[in-house]
Amino acid sequence: MRLLHTSDWHLGRSFHRVNMLDAQAEFITHLLATVRDRGVEAVVVSGDVYDRAVPPLAAVELFDDTLHRLAALGVPTVMISGNHDSARRLGVGAGLLAHAGVHLRTAPDAVGTPVLLPDAHGDVAFYGLPYLEPALVGEELGVPRARHESVLRAAMDRVRADLAARPAGTRSVVLAHAFVTGGQPSDSERDITVGGVASVPLEVFDGVDYTALGHLHGCQTLSHQVRYSGSPLAYSFSEVHHRKSTWLVDLDATGGVRAERLDCPVPRPLARLRGHLDDLLADPALTPHEDAWIEAALTDPVRPEDPMARLSARFPHTLSLVFDPERPAGDGHASYARRLAGRTDQQIAEDFVTHVRGAAPDHHERTVLRTALDEVRAADTLHEAAR
Repeated sequence: MRLLHTSDWHLGRSFHRVNMLDAQAEFITHLLATVRDRGVEAVVVSGDVYDRAVPPLAAVELFDDTLHRLAALGVPTVMISGNHDSARRLGVGAGLLAHAGVHLRTAPDAVGTPVLLPDAHGDVAFYGLPYLEPALVGEELGVPRARHESVLRAAMDRVRADLAARPAGTRSVVLAHAFVTGGQPSDSERDITVGGVASVPLEVFDGVDYTALGHLHGCQTLSHQVRYSGSPLAYSFSEVHHRKSTWLVDLDATGGVRAERLDCPVPRPLARLRGHLDDLLADPALTPHEDAWIEAALTDPVRPEDPMARLSARFPHTLSLVFDPERPAGDGHASYARRLAGRTDQQIAEDFVTHVRGAAPDHHERTVLRTALDEVRAADTLHEAAR
């Protein structure tokens, strides 16, 4: 069976101040052409269909049009909700849509109930593991101390139990929306840390032929059977070196995997420039970037006059301007943003306690901070789900 693995569409999202809906529509057209031209037999979408729980009307209209066009091709689609989606909203009409070949898996209690799609060699069982927020699904999955790893292990136990009861030779595909250890994140993914831990071990997904992951925006191969497709479009300048793509996956008669990476359309390249303003305006080596979306970091020791207008005269698609003045060696006055870059909420909170009190928090205090942060995230998730 030939599959097309994609995820993280984030319909309705903007890139800085640029509306990305036209680029998202272009990707959908590209996806449908790929399905038609490459003989795809099933499409899998591993979460974050929308960018937020209550998406703008234009994004809903694009999704509705996409569902109609997928159904018209007669190629089954299996789709799960991600941490940006409202599972209940995305799952509305799932029963009716299944009759048209679009299978939405958004409920935690259905993780062990596959979509069965046949080919010349028998059935392929597709198991949808939507984003499983530990605070919301732990009890439902029978996990008393809910963490990302424990709820995903419980879900995969149900998958393996169902698969073991099926005829020998039944091939299996799991769709999951999670941060798996070994994956490389970018700045555009929402933090899903719980209990100080966001990632789950790769071996959680042992026992299935292919795992189609979503959540991380870079296309990545964690093992021959476990892959991220990544987002089809860049949503932050941290993705400047990403090659946006989907996976064309062939499952043979025994569940063996062969994967081919297919490039997505690029609406406009990204570039990160750094240096003194006058140098950026004069450097001929930067000519290839004049039509790119630009993030510029100015290192002038004194902030230059009217820098955005001057940059935009040469680079009309400049979207982000950062001031990072050069300082003498040993100068400890790093910018606030640079001091916080790459640090978790837990680390920032612990640093604040140390700064104010003059002593680092002890083990008990770190646990209190971690619990408080988890409760805030859970409250935010409940609020999003209720909207």
